[in-house]
Amino acid sequence: MQARVIIAGGGLAGSEAAWQLAEYGARVTMYEMRPAHTTPAHKTDQLAELVCSNSLKSNAPGAASWLLKEELRRGGSVLLRLAGENAVPGGAALAVDRERFSAAVTATLSEHPLIEIRREELTEIPSSAMTLIATGPLTSDALAQQLQALTGSENLAFYDSISPIVDAETLDLVRIFRASRYGKGGEDYLNCPMDERDYQAFYEALRSAESVETHAFEDAKYFEACLPIEELARRGVDTLRFGPMRPVGLIDPRTGRRPYAVVQLRPENLRFSSYNLVGFQNHLKFPEQKRILRLIPGLERAEFLRFGQIHRNTYINAPKALAPDLSLRAAPEVLVAGQLSGVEGYVECIATGFLAGLALAQRARGGTFAPPPPTTALGSLVHYITHADPENYQPANISFDLLPPVDGLPRAVARDRRKRRERQCERALADFGAWFDSVRCASRTVEALTVDSTMHEPAANAAESAPLTSDS
Repeated sequence: MQARVIIAGGGLAGSEAAWQLAEYGARVTMYEMRPAHTTPAHKTDQLAELVCSNSLKSNAPGAASWLLKEELRRGGSVLLRLAGENAVPGGAALAVDRERFSAAVTATLSEHPLIEIRREELTEIPSSAMTLIATGPLTSDALAQQLQALTGSENLAFYDSISPIVDAETLDLVRIFRASRYGKGGEDYLNCPMDERDYQAFYEALRSAESVETHAFEDAKYFEACLPIEELARRGVDTLRFGPMRPVGLIDPRTGRRPYAVVQLRPENLRFSSYNLVGFQNHLKFPEQKRILRLIPGLERAEFLRFGQIHRNTYINAPKALAPDLSLRAAPEVLVAGQLSGVEGYVECIATGFLAGLALAQRARGGTFAPPPPTTALGSLVHYITHADPENYQPANISFDLLPPVDGLPRAVARDRRKRRERQCERALADFGAWFDSVRCASRTVEALTVDSTMHEPAANAAESAPLTSDS
C-alpha cells in the first residue's frame, strides 16, 4: 500500500473513520495516547469509550437521531453495528453496555489487517501525510497549539455555552409579542412577558433546580460574560431582571406598559422554524430545563430541539475553518471530525468520523469527494457546521430544523408536523441511498490501490428501510 492515513484519537469519530478507510483499502495508523497518557474523563484504555452516558439517543423511527443512525447503518457504520450487537434495554433509545461496546470496537479495529494502533500521543500534525484529527473535547495542549497555528487562535474555543432551542410551532403566540428593544431592528425577536408573580414563580423554581454534576475535567469558574441562569439566580432575586431577562426598551402591546421581566427568543434560521432563548445557557438536567422553561409565558407546551449546556469543550470555528469535506481550509491535507469539528452527541461524532473516513479514502484513491446533500441527516449536519454564521457559531446536534422542508406537500400534510417529518425522513433516506451508491461507484472507477487478499469488501448498502409508522 502506498497510501497511509494518520488518525489522532481513538474515540468514536476516529474509530469509525479508521474502519471506513481500511475497508476501502487505505492503510491507517491510529494514535491513541491512552493508557500512556490518560485524561480526567476516561476510565479505560479502550477505543470508543463512552464517557458521559450509555445512550445513543432515540431509536424510534421518525426521530431525528434515528434518521441519522439509519443513514449510518445503511452506509455500513461499524460503530452502529457494534452498538446494536451490544445493546441493553433502553426504552425507545439505543443504549449499550459501555464496557462490551468499547471492547468490541477495540477488538474489531485491532484485528483489521490495514489498521495499526499506536498507544502514544501524536504531538505534531504531519506535513507529508493525510491526517485526521479526532481528539475530542480534551485535546492535548500540544495538539491544540498545532491547530491554533493552522487555523488562527481565534478559531479554537475551549469552553462551550449553549442556549436552549424551541420548535416555533409549539409556541403560544397569543401570549408572546414581536419586537426589538427600543424598536431597533424591526420585530426580529419574540418576547415572552412576565408580571411579578410569573417572575417570582420562575425564580423560585430556578433556585431549587437540580444541576448536572460537574465532571472533574470541567472548570466550574464560569466566564462572567456567559454565566448560567441558575448562577445568576443565586446572586439575587433581581439579577436576572438586570441580565438576560431585562425588560428595558420593550413595551407589551397588550398592556401598553413595560413588562416586569421578559424572555427574548431569537430566530435560528431564515425559515423561522425554531428560536433560541437568548442568554439562557445553563447547567441544569434536561428534565429540569423542560419543567422550568415551560413556566415562561408562551412556552407552556414548548418542544425543545436542544437543551442548554455549559461545559468544557475544545472545538474549532467550523464555518471559518472547515471545508464541506471537513478538511481545514488552511491545510487541506488535514481533516477534523468528532466534537472537535463542532458537533455535539455520540451519534453526531460517529457521523463526522464516517464522512471523514469516506472523504480520505476517496482522496487516497486519487478521486474527489462530494459530501451528501443537505436533504439528508448527515448532509444537513455537516452543511450546518461548515456554513453557519461564524460570528455566533455554536456546536449542533442533529435536528429536523437542520433539514430543508419538503416542497409541494399537500395542505393536510404541510399542516401536520408529524407527517412533514415522515416526508423529510423518506426523502433523506432516498437521497442518502443515491449519494452513497455514487460514492461506492466512484471508489470502483478511480485508480484502485493494491489490496491485500485479506481485505474485506466495503459494506454493501443492504440495510432494509425501517418502516415510518404513523405514530412515530
